[in-house]
Amino acid sequence: MTPALPATRDIVLIGGGHTHALVLKSWGMKPLPGARLTLINPGPTAPYSGMLPGHIAGHYTREALDIDLVQLARFAGARIVLDAAISLDPVARIVTLKGGRRIAYDIASLDIGIHGEMAEIKGFSAHAVAAKPLDRFADTWARFVAGDGGPVAVIGGGVAGAELAMAAAHRLRQVTGDAQVTLLDQGRLLDALPERARKSLTAELSRQGITCHEGAEVACITGTGVELADGTAIPARFTLGAGGPRPYRWLSETGLETEAGYLAVSPTLQTSDPSVFAAGDCAHLGFAPRPKAGVFAVRAAPILTHNLRAMAMGRADGMHRFKPQRDYLKLISLGSRRALAEKAGFSLKGPLLWRWKDRIDQKFMDKFRGLEPMRAPAPPRITAAGVTEALGDKPLCGGCGAKLGSGSLTAALSTLPAPTRADILSRHGDDAAILSHGEDRQILTTDHLRAFTDDPALMARIAAIHALGDCWAMGAAPQSALATVILPRAVPDLQSRWLGEIMSEASAVFAAEGAAIVGGHSSQGDEMTLGFTVTGLTQRDPITLAGAKPGDVLILTKAIGTGVILAGEMQIAAPGKVVAEAWRSMCLSSGPAARTLGQVAHAMTDVTGFGLAGHLMNICAASGVAARLDLDAIPLLPGAMDLGERGIASTLKPQNEAALAGRIGPSDHPALPLLFDPQTAGGLLAAVPADTVDATITTLARTETPGTVIGQITEGAPSLDLS
Repeated sequence: MTPALPATRDIVLIGGGHTHALVLKSWGMKPLPGARLTLINPGPTAPYSGMLPGHIAGHYTREALDIDLVQLARFAGARIVLDAAISLDPVARIVTLKGGRRIAYDIASLDIGIHGEMAEIKGFSAHAVAAKPLDRFADTWARFVAGDGGPVAVIGGGVAGAELAMAAAHRLRQVTGDAQVTLLDQGRLLDALPERARKSLTAELSRQGITCHEGAEVACITGTGVELADGTAIPARFTLGAGGPRPYRWLSETGLETEAGYLAVSPTLQTSDPSVFAAGDCAHLGFAPRPKAGVFAVRAAPILTHNLRAMAMGRADGMHRFKPQRDYLKLISLGSRRALAEKAGFSLKGPLLWRWKDRIDQKFMDKFRGLEPMRAPAPPRITAAGVTEALGDKPLCGGCGAKLGSGSLTAALSTLPAPTRADILSRHGDDAAILSHGEDRQILTTDHLRAFTDDPALMARIAAIHALGDCWAMGAAPQSALATVILPRAVPDLQSRWLGEIMSEASAVFAAEGAAIVGGHSSQGDEMTLGFTVTGLTQRDPITLAGAKPGDVLILTKAIGTGVILAGEMQIAAPGKVVAEAWRSMCLSSGPAARTLGQVAHAMTDVTGFGLAGHLMNICAASGVAARLDLDAIPLLPGAMDLGERGIASTLKPQNEAALAGRIGPSDHPALPLLFDPQTAGGLLAAVPADTVDATITTLARTETPGTVIGQITEGAPSLDLS
């Protein structure tokens, strides 16, 4: 085997702005061996600002202007951390995130954009929305339009404010037939434009019936509108702040050199600390001052990509210099499918220019659409028979999708002799070992996961929750854990960072359950694998797979679909928002739900590698009963069914399905394939007496994993009936 090259440098991209998106695209096409790339961004997508006015006007869907950062990170071979940076320590080389994580770097780059929050205006935070960040504005606008609409006020009479005012007016006319839009500026409207373009755009605002106020000082914003300092009341049910860019305050607290709160950069895009770069709107080009515009962020991307690579290669003397153009073509949307073009004082407007703008915008977005995963190396030309078939045409899944099939496990376990020790109370097939421990019963279980993400902290949290599943399912209180960690090859500093993130995140999961990590074992390998051996204690007989009775009701505490979503993510087929929701679900603790269900359950298990159908069949087999499932009632993760209908499936799904052949009823329901989908850190499946269901569901609703009734236990030979 050819050993994987060790990682030696951590490059951390803070923010998913346009420059960083293009860096990731370039990195995926030409990665640098030995460098680990990390992207930190609050959400799984980043909106493209150039298409925002078109979206507000109704020309583009919300999805059309989103750059999918999860897919882009997979293409680039980068890990993505979904959180917001709130500080950076250039001395310690640590980025601190809003959620409390601390991420170390060797080289960092910031592209976090700007914000438009007008904190100085009374009532802004309660009754208005800023144009940036774009996500919140776009989502708030969608809710407003879906309602009854109403008058709109836009604060800020620059190009962005005028563009958004016209977009809002167009959309409201299309939806409600009426548009009352007011544009306010404390100075002169569109003052940054050449006079010819300014007059043309001002005339366009007037033509569209948009009321404009110059020299308007806003005193406060209320739920009914905007009050000016001179006493004028501007009615508004939607107030938008577009009054110029504002840097994030924490940038000035980094100790790096700033200009008006923006990070000052040199022509190589380095800040006052050579290991920290910055680009986009959060950077100040002191060597060639330019307005905040997306064109400069896009043009900076090749320079930043080259210089990050040069720094990581130890060739700082080979960096390129950024030379931004002095002027650029401005294409300004006019609400309807018309646009105004301006450059060097000349301007034109009309529908042809909108089509030109749309073509430019779509060409930019096409860079991030249709991404394909890196192909696995072809097998040797000469192999033993069956190698190609065994490899299949899809990559091996991570998480529980990499688990061995139940047939292989059953065959292996059948050869083991029955335990002869009196203090071993469990039998083969139980979710965990049950040991006599004085007057108590001790649960002993182990589980590990092949990594499906390069983020060690996220992987550690999910692996810890996954390993606790058997303990929770048996009604035991978690006691202790041993960690098993396999890390990819890397220099000691990087491995120390990764191990620190793993242990910090995992210990928090166990501590929340009153347990502690007491030791473990580590080694190196070609890829990250994390696992935990867990002990738990209970003073009563553990809840097992046996015990379900006809008439019991089946309750499931998490939606299913993680297997198909993780498979889709590996193939760059799952939308980032779908993947993020699956990650969020896997990170939810089942501890509170277990303590509720443990009071009433006759039988209980956690839904993991064998899928919902496989684990329910285990209950039926151990209890000597059958079950009926209501397929319409089974909760599904968003996007899971769509991915399944597109032919995407976990590598373990066919074995799960084959294991139940002849024991599960036929159905043409579209959710049927998901019954065999292997779950990672899945929910609890419990059989509870019918007279306890209402109270149990009510209590579960107060936890992070509310329960859903999905079927019932029936009389008969172990089998599953579908309805």
